[in-house]
Amino acid sequence: MKNFTEELGINGHLTIIKKFTDGQEEVVFDDHNIIVSGMGVGLTYMFTGSGSNSVLDYQIDRFQIGVSGPPTGGETSAIYQLSGAATLAEYGGGSNLFIDVKDQMTNGTLTSNAAALIPANKITKISDASVRYTLVVDEEACNSISRNSTDMNINEVGLLMKNPTGNTADQPLLVAYRTFSNIRKTNDFSLIFRWTLNF
Repeated sequence: MKNFTEELGINGHLTIIKKFTDGQEEVVFDDHNIIVSGMGVGLTYMFTGSGSNSVLDYQIDRFQIGVSGPPTGGETSAIYQLSGAATLAEYGGGSNLFIDVKDQMTNGTLTSNAAALIPANKITKISDASVRYTLVVDEEACNSISRNSTDMNINEVGLLMKNPTGNTADQPLLVAYRTFSNIRKTNDFSLIFRWTLNF
């Protein structure tokens, strides 16, 4: 599916910003992203009419953050899930994020994973062929990610398509991915991911 997305000219860019409680902002990442094979899978379902009959199911409407990037083998289009996706509890109960736990399509199987829904007002059409997703991990979110008594850093993020197969219960699919240098999240700042996809 890599060639499929390359032929369509799909690419993207991600900027990550720390926004502190006093209003100051610090850019901590600014680079391209990886369009993964899931994008080709989702678009194939749509173009061949073999998936959902609703265009809404092909929307990118959720994201995941993770703590185990980069994946084994590096960042390639073959990635189908985050190496260490945050759990429902790790997103934090006091945050403004709305977390949804669904069976995610992962390499021919289904894996239960949590993801944060992207509010409609955070999805902006930039041009006829570009869409920007503004993902906000607020001050109260993801501050206590700890596994096996070890504090974890945020270092990966992914965008997911809602439900390309049209299953009765949504089965999201990873379509874009990126790793970055470790970020120790605290309640001193929110993380803003400005992610633009060009179709």
